[in-house]
Formats: sequence, structure tokens, C-alpha cells
Amino acid sequence: MKRKLFNKILVANRGEIAIRVMRACRELGIPTAAVYSDADRNAIHVRYADEAHHIGGAPPTESYLQLDRIVKVAHDCGADAIHPGYGFLSEKPAFPEACEAAGIRFIGPPASAMRALSSKLAARKLAADNGVPVTPGSGAVDPAAAVAAAKAIGFPVMVKPSGGGGGIGMKVVEAEHELVAAIESSAQAARSAFGDPTVYIESYIRKPRHIEIQVICDSHGNAVHLGERECSIQRRHQKIMEETPSPAVTAGIRAAMGEAAIRAATAAGYVNAGTVEFIFNDGNFYFLEVNARLQVEHPITETVTGIDIVKEQIRIAAGHELSFKQDDVTWTGHAIEMRINAEDPVRKFLPNPKRITRWVASAGPGVRVDSGFGPGSEVPPNYDSLLAKLIVHGSDRAEAIARAGRALQEFVVVGPATTISYHRAILENSDFRSGNLSTRFIEDHPDLVENAKKMASDTSPFDYGPDPRHVAAAAAAVAAVVSK
Repeated sequence: MKRKLFNKILVANRGEIAIRVMRACRELGIPTAAVYSDADRNAIHVRYADEAHHIGGAPPTESYLQLDRIVKVAHDCGADAIHPGYGFLSEKPAFPEACEAAGIRFIGPPASAMRALSSKLAARKLAADNGVPVTPGSGAVDPAAAVAAAKAIGFPVMVKPSGGGGGIGMKVVEAEHELVAAIESSAQAARSAFGDPTVYIESYIRKPRHIEIQVICDSHGNAVHLGERECSIQRRHQKIMEETPSPAVTAGIRAAMGEAAIRAATAAGYVNAGTVEFIFNDGNFYFLEVNARLQVEHPITETVTGIDIVKEQIRIAAGHELSFKQDDVTWTGHAIEMRINAEDPVRKFLPNPKRITRWVASAGPGVRVDSGFGPGSEVPPNYDSLLAKLIVHGSDRAEAIARAGRALQEFVVVGPATTISYHRAILENSDFRSGNLSTRFIEDHPDLVENAKKMASDTSPFDYGPDPRHVAAAAAAVAAVVSK
């Protein structure tokens, strides 16, 4: 007899990830409950769920970060599990603890694993103690201790806050005379952003790749990896495009990184889906951190493996064993994800929240679009600017790139400025096409903005506006008549 999953799952998030989780629930026959803020009252995820509950004002601190309020809503509506999505409360150890106290299952890792991995310093030590390579680095440092540590490591070094991510507070230091100011600045930023001024230093690799490994662990001692994702295309330490497999990772390196990722996760007592991140340079990989949640870019892994990661999360949270073994995992073809953001590339990626007046999502063979927006949607200024994730799959990297270009050219978003043309410019770049990537790819290619500007004038054949060819022909005819 199969063990029952859940009676109802509350999704403690919004937008595309809320809908993504609800789709998995619907296929599993599990009713869902949505939560929403004032800004999301008319959002698609609210209509998609079987029921929806208002939790507060537009600012996240008044709604999606209201832990106790969310848990109470789940309890009152009869939800016996909560999926946190990503962002907001997804990596807060207090969330699974509050769920457990209320008799609700948290679909994610246990609080103990989150705590073991939330400090980058503690996570580095855990990784090193379990045979996972780490870059040369220090423990917690103050300005006085930092100089000696940096000399021992060798310049350049990177100053990093221990308690947070997203690139906040990170500083590259090229020489000794820059170090004290960088330590003080980083500690101040860390205190403001994370409430923890602890910083450390590590060797700075100038042009590494950012490679991550998807792992899934159950509560029965089984752990597998689903291969790597290349996440080197970043802007201000934020990923904007990902692909799998990486152009630089061989089958042997994949196996070694996968084994290392599993060691790091299991050492922390990890259960459910998570991602172990590495920097990769000249064939060598070094532990970076663990993201104790579902990743934004998980769909490309699903695409090449055929494994529904969200469904697996739900089954594991319900006490089931993993439905597959490591030997069952295979990778077919190549997948690319492009994060379509409501940002203006020409104006230094300034967020551009506006009402969407026209929207036609890409379609056709090998194309998937995950989004929480559509025609008439308001893009609120209160949250992340992500509009959609455009995922393409091809038989190889060349076909995936061609398919991505075609899909981007079809995508219509009118209202807010978007990054669609910028992604097209990346795909046309010769270094990208040859797989010559690093985390400095954006900085090394300032011409991408100008190329994106040229491409922005292209009109999709699915645009409901006037055909520009007809407009041009009519204008030429009028000009000919006037000239006579």
C-alpha cells in the first residue's frame, strides 16, 4: 500500500515559483492554498490555487516574510504541508521549526541542516572536513588579523561576509593597502544586510566558472546528484542565464563534483532538494556554498534528466524514499534557461515595473515558459523583477542556442522594459557560442548593451501590433505622393 502524500499544501510564495509548485501538486492530486499580499491580490498564482488567503501589505516584511501569520493560515485552512519556494522564508531555520511546532510538514531541509550551512565559514569547514576541496582562506578576521592572513594566502583576495549571499558586501582586494578599508566596508554591509558583521577572506580567482550541482537526499539515507548547471553568466553576482551540461565539465569531472556535493550535503544532515555551488578553474573545483532550497534554475535539470524535482521534494517530505537511484540518472541533450526580468538593459538594468499591455509567451518544440504574469498583469515594484523563465531544450548545445534565439524573438512583452534583447545579444556573442565563459563574462563584454539596443527594434511575428513592413511600405507610398 502506498503511503499517502498530503491533504493540502500551502505555497508560501508568489509568482512563477508558486505556480510551478501548484502545477506539481495538481498532477499529484493535492489541493493547494495560496497566500497573497495587497500587491498580488489579482495575481495569477492567486487564481491558480484551489483557495487563497490574504496575508498583509505589499512590502515583503508585511506579508511574505510574516512567518507566524503564514503558519497560522496553513493551520487554519487545514494544510498539512508548506512549500516555501525560493527566496523570502525558504532558508530561514525558524520556518521549519514553526511548521513542526504546528504539526505541519515543511517541504525542504530540516532546520539543523539550514543552520549548519547558513554560515559560509561553518559550511567551508564542514566541506573541508569531509574531503571537499575549498579555496585557500581564513577564518573570521578583523582588520588587524586580515593582513597576516592575506599575506599567507597571497593577493588578490576576496573579502566575504559569512552570513549572507547575493554578492552583498563582497570586495576584491588587489593589494595590502586596500585591505583594511575593504574589511571595514564589508563588515558594515554584512551587519546592515544580515545582522552579522563576520567576514573572512579567501583566494580570489579572477575568471572562474560558477558551477553548481543539484542534489536530492531522502530521510532513508539515500542521496543522489542530478549533474551540473553552468551559472557563470552573472550580473553583480546575480545569475541571468544558466545551462546544462556545462561546456567545460567532462563526465569524469561531473562524477567527482557530484560525489563531493553529496558528501557536503549528507555531512550537514541534509534532506530534500538542495544545490551545492562550486567555483571551477583550469579543471579544478572548489566549494563555494550550499543553497538549502529549490533553485530558480531547477527546470533545466528537469529538462535533461526527465525528473520532476518538485514532485520528488513533496514525496520526500511525506516520508517516501527517492524514486530513483544514482545509476538511473541520465542526461539527454542540452538545456538553457534565460531569466526574463522587468529591467531596462540600456539604463543600467534599472527595474521597470509597469502594467503588461501585451504578452505572448514563446512556444513550439523544446520550449517551456514558467511565469506568474500575463496580459493585463501589474508588475509590482515591491519584489524581484523576474517576469518569466524561458527554458529551451535541444539535442546538443548548438541546437539549444538556436532554439533559444528563436524563442526569444517570438516572446512579446509590451509595457515594462525587459531583458529579452539582452539575452539575444548574449546568444549571438562569439565567446558564449564557443563556451568561453566566466563569472566576468558580462563585465568583459560591454558591447552586449549596444547590441541589445539594436535587437530591441525587432518585432515578433506574434506581436498583435501593426506589421512594421506594412507600416514602412505605407510610409514610403505617402512620401512618394507628397514628393510629387
